Amino acid sequence: MKLRLLTWDVKDTLLRLRIPVGQQYQLEAKSQGLQVDPSALDTSFRQVYRNHWRLFPNYGLSQGLTSHRWWVDVVSQTFQLAGVKDEKTVESLAEKLYHDFCTAKNWEVLPGAREALQGCRELGLKMAVVSNFDRRLEDILISCSLDRHFEFVLTSESAGCAKPDLAIFRKALNLADVAPHLAAHVGDDYDKDYRAPRELGMFSFLFHPESGHLNEQIPPDHVIHSLHQLPPRIQSMMK
Repeated sequence: MKLRLLTWDVKDTLLRLRIPVGQQYQLEAKSQGLQVDPSALDTSFRQVYRNHWRLFPNYGLSQGLTSHRWWVDVVSQTFQLAGVKDEKTVESLAEKLYHDFCTAKNWEVLPGAREALQGCRELGLKMAVVSNFDRRLEDILISCSLDRHFEFVLTSESAGCAKPDLAIFRKALNLADVAPHLAAHVGDDYDKDYRAPRELGMFSFLFHPESGHLNEQIPPDHVIHSLHQLPPRIQSMMK
């Protein structure tokens, strides 16, 4: 059996935030003369993000929102919940942060990611991104010098559906013109990155860098604890 396509999740698989959201928001607020507790911002962000995704899934695209408006609302509500009440200031902070998160300024490449991408390319695989991200992802990958590895980048915004919806994986397979049994996906979320592609007939690997116990029952050879493990794992499948 010879795999032809490998699709990748991005956030917390290839890239991660340089500093936690609350600290980043606090620094931006401080630059505008505001003192806000970063832990309060972090707690507020998590609460607002969860609620907003539940009310307006996949950036509210089916409800007439744009991803830009969706994010500005999330960031604005985060500051408001953390105690910043001036609407003009909050809107300004949200716009600035939206654009800051387009660049490598706020993102760093995970250890082993570049080597894993290169190693998988050398195995002759087509590679692509399948991510629950918005339209900024291509610019982020370019700014982090990872874009050259991928034939295409399929975000949930461009696909109109989000993992674990199988439709986003079907779209990726169609774009690559590859059958499910000749494709694999790698990512850090059990439902979105491991279970969903397997339901479609793809292979998948769960990236689990922590040494702690996995709640789900997954065969050990389906789990990678370091991205360095991925190329040899795939190579062994292709023999």
